[in-house]
Amino acid sequence: MTETNRMEFKRELTRELDIEREVVAFLNYREGGIIYIGIDDNGKPVGVQDIDGDILKIKDRIRMGVSPSPMGLFDVTVEHFENVPVIKIFVSSGSEKPYCKTKYGLSEKGCFIRMGTAAEPMPVAMIEDLYAHRVRNSLRNIRSPRKNLTFRQLHIYYESKGLILNEHFMENLDLLTDAGEPNYVAYLLADENSTSIKVAKYAGTDRDILIANNELGYCSLLKATDNVLDKLRVENNVSSEITYKRRIDSPLWDERAMRELVINAIVHNDYYTNEVPPKFEIFSDHIEIISAGRLPVDMTQEEFFSGVSSPRNKELMRVFRDVDMVESLGSGMKRIGNAYSLKDIFSFFIPTSLRPLYRSTRRMSMAHLLMKSCLAVQAMSMAM
Repeated sequence: MTETNRMEFKRELTRELDIEREVVAFLNYREGGIIYIGIDDNGKPVGVQDIDGDILKIKDRIRMGVSPSPMGLFDVTVEHFENVPVIKIFVSSGSEKPYCKTKYGLSEKGCFIRMGTAAEPMPVAMIEDLYAHRVRNSLRNIRSPRKNLTFRQLHIYYESKGLILNEHFMENLDLLTDAGEPNYVAYLLADENSTSIKVAKYAGTDRDILIANNELGYCSLLKATDNVLDKLRVENNVSSEITYKRRIDSPLWDERAMRELVINAIVHNDYYTNEVPPKFEIFSDHIEIISAGRLPVDMTQEEFFSGVSSPRNKELMRVFRDVDMVESLGSGMKRIGNAYSLKDIFSFFIPTSLRPLYRSTRRMSMAHLLMKSCLAVQAMSMAM
């Protein structure tokens, strides 16, 4: 293996190793990247002696040493190369650039960006330009439309994974604005909200005959996600083919890929700009999943299809990761791609109601772009 613009090797974790610098550089890079601990400069795996201890140190150093908060944008796991264990630090491209080393702030000593195979200081002009364009209306900075929120469901999900939320959980999970009020992330994760998430079912290949319209929202997004997954699991009928040797059972769609599509649609939806929740529709020959919100401004569709990760709602991603609803950052598209051709099932479009607006302006803001994932089912007729 060799280092690339998206891959960095470090022989071992030491106090002298500036891991924060490498993470900041990948957060500021449009494609993110991966840092391996336990691989030397020549690409030879040398291993890590104290895997668990080093992982804890890495997580703590990134959490405390990088600003704005990178929680939900990185993942630390173990991989094996040539039967040798190494630590993999997956870093997504962040949406609140410029990121910096907390100790030095927004300066050339604090801000870095990936240039080729190195983390280089970011010029002052670039720091100022990125800061001027930093997305202010992130869910974290938007005040909850409701007061007196409760989080019984959130506590239950964490406790099911052996995690206890203490009295400071709202601060620890970035559920507060800078003014200390519950933010829009808290609102979406609260026991009650006004976010409607529906699963509709039709008799044919179009929307002429509606069979069922199930409302599965108005609750914590965690519970709503499970509700959608449970409903689709029930609808995933198994067809059987009897051969002279054996019986072959085939579900209508790949359940693991479907799980990734559902979670991605919910976690990465643009809830505030568009105020349109994800939509799930079952037809006789396919399923449509529609999620609102453009790709990050510096990400192309080709990069999206290649698996480049840049979470829109990092706070939601962090919570879903905590409760194991997301396996590891950057792996979802790969699991979908293992079952289906990504370019065949994903499409991007502008809603009909907004097309006159885009035709009348020279600068096409893609804030209202919708992403549709469409899975053809294995059988042409579904049992209704």
